[in-house]
Amino acid sequence: MKRFEIRIAGFGGQGVVTAGKIVGVAAALYDSKNAVQTQSYGPESRGGACKAELVLSDGEIHYPKVRSADVLVALSQTAHDVYLKDLKPGGLLIIDPLTVVKEVPRSDIQVVKIPTAEIALTVGNKKFQNMVALGALCHLTGVISQNALEKAISESVPPKTLSQNLEAFKKGIEYVRK
Repeated sequence: MKRFEIRIAGFGGQGVVTAGKIVGVAAALYDSKNAVQTQSYGPESRGGACKAELVLSDGEIHYPKVRSADVLVALSQTAHDVYLKDLKPGGLLIIDPLTVVKEVPRSDIQVVKIPTAEIALTVGNKKFQNMVALGALCHLTGVISQNALEKAISESVPPKTLSQNLEAFKKGIEYVRK
């Protein structure tokens, strides 16, 4: 695999940074890829803008930041509006249509709409929407294996919420399969 860039963005409380860390762990530890994960967030603990960026490759990674994303997971309108310009032609945009209500049309990308928060509620809490998004990312790109992501999720979330996180992840896969 050549350099593959993923940006996951939204606001604090949506699990954006956790999702980014999980992808990095899955890629590096369980799929034997080189991975660099960076993150940024505002001073607010909840509600402020945040993003996690991942650069994955079979070869060396010389620059750790996303320059031209292959995938953008936008869980808020602001994330969509700010980062869509960095999604390369032919890239994949994953959005929650309940939070991204004003899409900027681009005919050169693939857009997948998945109601991550709504699906997460069926698992018990909206906070699992990051896992729903990871399931969609896993199935749509194939860049990280399902097995690797499940192992990374198992190591990264509190034991008391593990079953719900894994269920939300699998529901994300099921939704985009249909």
